[in-house]
Amino acid sequence: MTIKKALEVNPELKSRYENDFSVKKIIDMAMALEGLPRHASTHAAGIVISRLPIDEYVPLYSSDKGVSTQFNMTTVEELGLLKMDFLGLRNLTVIRDAIALINEKYNVLIDFSTMDYDDKEIYKMITEGNTLGVFQLESEGMTQFMKNLKPTCFEDVVAGISLYRPGPMDSIPRYIENKKNKNKIKYADKSLEPILNVTYGCLVYQEQVMQIVRELGGYSFGRSDLVRRAMSKKKMDVMLKEKEYFINGKKDDNGEIEIKGCIANGIPKRAAEEIFEDMVSFAEYAFNKSHAAAYAVVAYETAYLKHYYPVEFMAALITSVMGDPKQMPKYIRNCIDMGIEVLPPSVNHSLKMFSVEDGKIRFGLMGVKNVGKGIAEAIIKARDENGIPKDIYQFIDNIKVSELNKKAIESLIKAGALDCINSNRAAHYAVFEGVVESAQHRAKKNINGQISLFQINAEVMEEASVNTELPNVNNFSNDQLLQMEKEMLGVYLSGHPLDQFKVLIENNISHKSIDLDDDDHNNIHDGMKVIMAGNITNVKKMLTKKNTQMAFVQMEDYYGEFELIVFPKIYDRVRELLKEDTIVAVAGNLNFKEEESPKVIVDKMTDINSIRSLAGLSEKSPLKLRINKEKFGDEIEACIKRIYDMISRFPGDKNVYIYLPNGKTIKADNCLLVNEDPLLIMELKDYLGDTNVKY
Repeated sequence: MTIKKALEVNPELKSRYENDFSVKKIIDMAMALEGLPRHASTHAAGIVISRLPIDEYVPLYSSDKGVSTQFNMTTVEELGLLKMDFLGLRNLTVIRDAIALINEKYNVLIDFSTMDYDDKEIYKMITEGNTLGVFQLESEGMTQFMKNLKPTCFEDVVAGISLYRPGPMDSIPRYIENKKNKNKIKYADKSLEPILNVTYGCLVYQEQVMQIVRELGGYSFGRSDLVRRAMSKKKMDVMLKEKEYFINGKKDDNGEIEIKGCIANGIPKRAAEEIFEDMVSFAEYAFNKSHAAAYAVVAYETAYLKHYYPVEFMAALITSVMGDPKQMPKYIRNCIDMGIEVLPPSVNHSLKMFSVEDGKIRFGLMGVKNVGKGIAEAIIKARDENGIPKDIYQFIDNIKVSELNKKAIESLIKAGALDCINSNRAAHYAVFEGVVESAQHRAKKNINGQISLFQINAEVMEEASVNTELPNVNNFSNDQLLQMEKEMLGVYLSGHPLDQFKVLIENNISHKSIDLDDDDHNNIHDGMKVIMAGNITNVKKMLTKKNTQMAFVQMEDYYGEFELIVFPKIYDRVRELLKEDTIVAVAGNLNFKEEESPKVIVDKMTDINSIRSLAGLSEKSPLKLRINKEKFGDEIEACIKRIYDMISRFPGDKNVYIYLPNGKTIKADNCLLVNEDPLLIMELKDYLGDTNVKY
């Protein structure tokens, strides 16, 4: 409601405005600001083309995205300038790179231009929800929509892309129902059937509106496009003006029929009015089919590559998001879920980008933090020319010294890229600086005519480099190795801090970090209650204006990062849990802010083992096992190992307690939570005895 309207409908406010000078002044100032632009936004792909330098037509301004016009697209078009949208899609590069990898591996050159887009296996994969990395279909909401829709042809994907947006989403249930039960399709007039049968009686595209006004109302192609433009620009006044013409027709100034109209074409007035009202409401969210079809082509092609060549496709996909901490983890996790192993970077095997190696994906050298194109190419060239180095000394000596730098070598060591030479990263870390400096000094010494003022020192360093024995030091702990890996690669590869709680987390959370990254936000909303879990990576504490403490907490799960807001009242209860590298579960509400990822406002936080309590659930009754000394004698350890082997095949969410003959009790690790499968119970009873298994 505008301020002017508020004054009209609120007598008390109007009276204060007319009689109180201070109130009048404030409201006048507010009215002066009302309607003014809040900020300057830039079209993501809009390019304005002109015959003369652009500043001779429109005023410009410099933004963080480059030079932009100060006029919006409507004004630019009214001035007679051409505006084109050039959309740059990362997915096209993914397709190109995947095809190159496939051709290199299998000597098969895929040419989509010669294919029909009707492979039933592709639509089956989409229906099953394996759509991560598939263009336009990978968000959580779109994936679920496709599972419900069960597309069987290319037309279904085109329609799905058009429908899954605010506005048309209201037609989704009807579209799905009509697709499943075609006898339920109804038309306001039978003349609509040839136009709407492809979308099961639903109005989905702008092109359908153009066809309706042409075939039912007698519009020309040109005038039907004017209606389309009015729809796409949401010019409702123009649409309403066309209603009379659409129903009753229109004559030109000479009395000649310009638009025949529905009634003249034998369509009842009531049906014509109903059809037009549908088109008017549709005008709010009209989408053009040509746009959706082009998107669906890319969607099909990415789905095809993922289905038939998953390793090559995922390698190209991860390369396209290399260095993006939000995107890489979810795609690498998807590889693991698909059974594709992602190998760590290796100076002996990695290429610059992600590559395919024996049915697995090898991490690219340039995916390592601080490793640029120059040193990556130098490492590969040295490997090709000199073969596999036997140790770190030879590895560094082989690299072109102009590309050599300590930061890159340190990052490669921490990322595990030199584990192929020696797995003791601590030993490599202890010597790499001296080895790099020695190589650089020798290079300077070998320059013709070079006389070093520090010749003696350089010679000492060179002699030191001859000693190629690594120091005898213990390697870093497993936790340190994982943290180094995460720091340098942006993801965990060799393991994850959450692994031992994987089943417990999956069975009890409502959302993952990937769900909050859904740009459409169609399945999440402000204030929505969620239960999430992860590892705390950063805690930023601060004082409020009331001098109470609160915190912003960064957390990480298998798929990426998300942020918590812990207000003072909750902070006092959970302060002991707010430590880095602590694995916790949280319940709270989503908080949305413009141009920011949703955050979780915490209501409750608990140790990960108590995650069920967040949903008001108690820990499920555990599975209790007893080892009988008379039956197993001194083979207790072997018996425990056998039990672990059995329960590991039946993952679930129940704890397992093992009662030993000496009176002690063992609780199985959290990674061995079980499901009380009848087959497991039968096996345990057969092994331990009926009376020694309680559940």
